[in-house]
Amino acid sequence: MKAWNTARKLVMCGLLTAIACSACAEQTREESTHATPDLARKIAGLKHLEGFMPLDWDAANGKLYLEISRWQMNRTAEFLLESSLPWGTGSNDLGLDRGQFSPVYVVRFERSGPKILLIATNEEFRSSAPDASEQASVRESFPESVLWGFKVEAESSDGSTVLVDATEFFLHDAHGVAERIAAAQKASGKVDSYKLDPARSVLVLERTKAFPKNISVESALTFAATGPLEGKYVSDVTPDPHAITVHEQIGFVELPALDGSFEPRRFNPRAGYFEVQYRDMNAPLGSPLEQQFILRHRLVKKDPGCVRACEAVHPIQYYVDRGAPEPIRSALREGASWWDEAYQAAGWAKGSFRVDLLPEGADPLDVRYNMIQWVHRYTRGWSYGHAVIDPRTGEILKGNVTLGSLRARQDFLIAESVLSPYAAGRKYSAEQNPMLQMVLSRMRQLGAHETGHTLGLAHNFAASHLSQSNSVMDYPHPYIALDAEGHIELAHAYATGIGAWDKIAINYGYRQFVPGQNEQVELDRILRDADKAGQIFLTDQDARPISGAHPYAHLWDNGADPVDELNRILKVRAVALHNFGENAIPAGEPMARLEDTLVTVYLLHRYQTEAATRLIGGLDFRYNLRGDGQPDPVMVAPREQKKALDAVLATLAPQTLTLPESLLSILPPTPPGVVRTRESFAAHTGQTFDPLAAAESAADLTLKGLLNPARASRLVEYHDRHADEPSLQTVLEAISRTVAERPAAANALTLEVARAVETRSVEAVLTLAASSSASSQARAIARAHLQHLREQWSKASDGIDKEEAAHSAALVERIRLFETAPDKFIPASEVEAPPGMPIGDAEELDEDQ
Repeated sequence: MKAWNTARKLVMCGLLTAIACSACAEQTREESTHATPDLARKIAGLKHLEGFMPLDWDAANGKLYLEISRWQMNRTAEFLLESSLPWGTGSNDLGLDRGQFSPVYVVRFERSGPKILLIATNEEFRSSAPDASEQASVRESFPESVLWGFKVEAESSDGSTVLVDATEFFLHDAHGVAERIAAAQKASGKVDSYKLDPARSVLVLERTKAFPKNISVESALTFAATGPLEGKYVSDVTPDPHAITVHEQIGFVELPALDGSFEPRRFNPRAGYFEVQYRDMNAPLGSPLEQQFILRHRLVKKDPGCVRACEAVHPIQYYVDRGAPEPIRSALREGASWWDEAYQAAGWAKGSFRVDLLPEGADPLDVRYNMIQWVHRYTRGWSYGHAVIDPRTGEILKGNVTLGSLRARQDFLIAESVLSPYAAGRKYSAEQNPMLQMVLSRMRQLGAHETGHTLGLAHNFAASHLSQSNSVMDYPHPYIALDAEGHIELAHAYATGIGAWDKIAINYGYRQFVPGQNEQVELDRILRDADKAGQIFLTDQDARPISGAHPYAHLWDNGADPVDELNRILKVRAVALHNFGENAIPAGEPMARLEDTLVTVYLLHRYQTEAATRLIGGLDFRYNLRGDGQPDPVMVAPREQKKALDAVLATLAPQTLTLPESLLSILPPTPPGVVRTRESFAAHTGQTFDPLAAAESAADLTLKGLLNPARASRLVEYHDRHADEPSLQTVLEAISRTVAERPAAANALTLEVARAVETRSVEAVLTLAASSSASSQARAIARAHLQHLREQWSKASDGIDKEEAAHSAALVERIRLFETAPDKFIPASEVEAPPGMPIGDAEELDEDQ
């Protein structure tokens, strides 16, 4: 009966089509319309921001809607998703700087019923096969990432556009601030946990922008502590460390069309560039899976046939942050502008690379502006150059330089420490002030260096082997000289202008070849000509580790011969220390400030010592490719290693490390209002300055390099292969002889410095003997040397004074304890030297100084 009634109703509906069903259809249409509201009605009265993806702001409900067009939901439509920090934390240790960008994603939108998914494509694995099935095989073998899911809130009447509520998306921690804070504190073992608090987070509409090719939405996000606060760094920079508020921006950027107008250029490890890489899973057998291309800006000739002084369709334009003060602002602009000379050498017209002041009201995070940004931090830290790139091709879409303001103050401090310039009655004009002029010359060089990174260039830490001015992409130590009368002068502290290597690198990356030229042949010719000119490219992996083997790959060094330069800088240091006193600080400053000023001059030799140490157990090599004509690796000549060892051991001499009584007598403990920081010397003596601890910290810098496990292992191997190469035993014996010397007519403090350094040398040998990363034979030789020292000291107790006897007995006992239980050895606490390089982990940055 029920079935019949249902059928009857259906029949009736069929018979009364003109009346009943037309009404039903109308009702169905209305219900469908109500299910997905009309977009125009939904956004009526809302604040509309027209742009690449239009935005609509509902102020009454605090909602931000995003309009997504039909073509933007096409599977082939891809965009760039980027996030950045308009406001940072001001902490170098946290590493969250104003103007910082996160890694970008290539993304697309996909619709499934009422849902819109934001999907990050997997750019790591690709297919060069023309066959669609082979392409699908690669695509379906690796995962993608769905970054967000949106609900369709409204749709246009023609179905061309949908509206989604993007409020929560734009208010999420895209930059990973909470994770970064925890990671920064991890090393201390005390990690504070922070969680985003939605109740204290809002969108910042006045700084939200919609442009034709990108949109950028800013939010103020508050991260609340979720437990007791024990960690470091946040309290240094935040009014209340229980809540830290930063600004983040999230943006969508139009990607350039893959129409052949930008040609990716193959990466060559000899050319000095950063690379973008991916795996081509359909590369022919016998060909490499890894595909590598250099990072570079788009620069296209107006006349394709032009060879020299070619005009660009769009010059590369950079802007300097208005927040940088004068005269630093002008110095940065001048230094960055040096790159135009390199582009001219690569065949481009003058003005193809330009630097101007950022226009008033322009947003430095807008992808249309390549920026040189000035940031402030609680402690001095690294500057760096970062690029927003198209991961598909390596094209740089935005260069973004970050320069820390405290860097200039550190350079000023170095100049004060070596000049002691504040004698009574001495005054300087800005043009005559040697400290200011050194800072400005450094800012020019630094502006050029970090801008170079945003052009795609990596560090060349071998450049200074040829000359101080060979490349701005090296790390320069200020060239401090003695004039004819033996006075310190800084007139040539930093080189001026772009270098020969920089021109080679830009030529490789940016030269446009005329139709008919074989690009690969021409690029190889550029590198072969560089080889003939004696140019060498070596970068971070071979220069940063203390275990580095290359005799030319160094940070913060000068001179063609590292050993000659070490001997020279030790003479400069001796003069600076002889002159050092109250004239190193301005009148009215606390005398305790002398201690921090002393750090830079006392450790003036630290990096040149490291450079000279690289020759010991060193290997001269290149980034060889088969058939490129570069020389094979060769061990550093024995005579050069002996010369280096003699110079390095001089840094352990008590005469080098003992400070004069005239200086020690004027160094007071810190008064109220002056705090000791990591920039100060550590001390065994509490609040008072400790000259022995300073000597120990300087000695450790030398010993860590000399007795590095990798270096020790190389000494063993190289001596086995070539008997004339110095052995590890030779180096150990030379160290022991040096630190055992007691200068004739030395005062008691000098003798105590000698004993302290000898103690640290024994500790360094013990550490080597216990090192699991050293070769077994290197450990064995170190242990045999310790046994010899123990036996020698045990027999030499007669005829020495009480201090020496106590010292020898302590060393004998220390070695015996090690020999009894080597597996339980714990190195003695070291007196860590104040940082020389900027504070922070440079390896986590996209590079820099």
